[in-house]
Amino acid sequence: MRGLWANEPRSFDIGCSIEVEQTSESLHAHVTLDRDVNIRPGDEVVIHGEPITVKFGEQLNLRRTATVVRAGPVKRMMMHVAGYLELTELYDVSFSDGRVR
Repeated sequence: MRGLWANEPRSFDIGCSIEVEQTSESLHAHVTLDRDVNIRPGDEVVIHGEPITVKFGEQLNLRRTATVVRAGPVKRMMMHVAGYLELTELYDVSFSDGRVR
């Protein structure tokens, strides 16, 4: 654990490739960053450029610049807690016979 005194930049720019597809088989958008960047809870990735529109039946592959904004320790902790609480909601199941009394 690096702690509060970590000497890493708060944000940095990086190149990325974007694949967008809208067909009858698939509707997706994938972003691949140029380097192996570890995206952690609370971090944000902002893609720069014009909005992308893809008509039905098309697939686009684009190159853009992205800015990775690192979360601070408080935001990172809040994301961990929020993730834990979201997970505990999945545990809220009932083993009753399904009849309302």
